[in-house]
Amino acid sequence: MSKFGQLIDDKNPLLLVFYNELDNVSSLMHPVLKDVAAAMGDSAKVIKINAEKNEKLAEALRVKVLPTLMIYKDGEMLWRQSGEQDANTLIGLIKDHVV
Repeated sequence: MSKFGQLIDDKNPLLLVFYNELDNVSSLMHPVLKDVAAAMGDSAKVIKINAEKNEKLAEALRVKVLPTLMIYKDGEMLWRQSGEQDANTLIGLIKDHVV
């Protein structure tokens, strides 16, 4: 999990999305996340994490519902929500935390 610590300890916001390939809502989020990443450019990162392949991390962060989305900045979780979100909402949330 030291890689996770390095990942979230960034000055720019990071949107983490825990998903499962077999989950319909998670699958619907993929194009939304591409739109968010394109809109944010270099000012934020969007990273998808397969919950099945990263069970220990998902368990450590108490991810129970997929998709679960989190925004981190400077190593601190600033926002967390489970379920489907639209691109405009996510872009707005991330922009609230851009330096």
